[in-house]
Amino acid sequence: MLVLIAPEKDIDSELMLLDQLFKAGLECFHLRKPAKDKEEYQAYIDQIDSKYHNRIVLHTYHELINQYDLKGIHFQEQKRRDYLDVPSNYFRGLSMYGKTISSSFHEPEDITNCKFEFDYHLLSPVFNSISKEGYEGRAFDVTGINKFILGMGGVSTTNLKEFTRLGFKGVGVLGGIWNSSSPVQDFSIIRDYFVQINS
Repeated sequence: MLVLIAPEKDIDSELMLLDQLFKAGLECFHLRKPAKDKEEYQAYIDQIDSKYHNRIVLHTYHELINQYDLKGIHFQEQKRRDYLDVPSNYFRGLSMYGKTISSSFHEPEDITNCKFEFDYHLLSPVFNSISKEGYEGRAFDVTGINKFILGMGGVSTTNLKEFTRLGFKGVGVLGGIWNSSSPVQDFSIIRDYFVQINS
């Protein structure tokens, strides 16, 4: 499985490239824009062809799941702790039928101890980040954890076997695509690798 995370700050031709990636087979795009407000999130989604809306996962403004036919919602670590580590009515009022729920983690034991059943878990940083300077990888080994875990941090076309060796079922990519000189080609290499491994 391959999850593409949006660049934190808008980049040139971002939506054009995103459209190309959807056309190339991108199935899961995480919309994470910390500086954008709800209206700006809506404006961003509105610029994406509606036939691809069901491939978008929201990091914030989860209530937009009621307004658009989206893939699902994602909980960053603090939000998960605030709302899901204790029983809550968080999902009341959200149209979640058939939608995915995922979360970010930074320690393997937190995934092991998590009682909430997420569809998939993003664990970082596995290797040194491409998009964040000084974000050093910790080479987490998750082979002993029986949950669907995707590795993040330092993902490139050259180290995919390292992720599978460490027990990851796929990857979350940011800099490895957005900072690439051949993003669509690199996306296809990464996607095809995990399709083959998991088939």
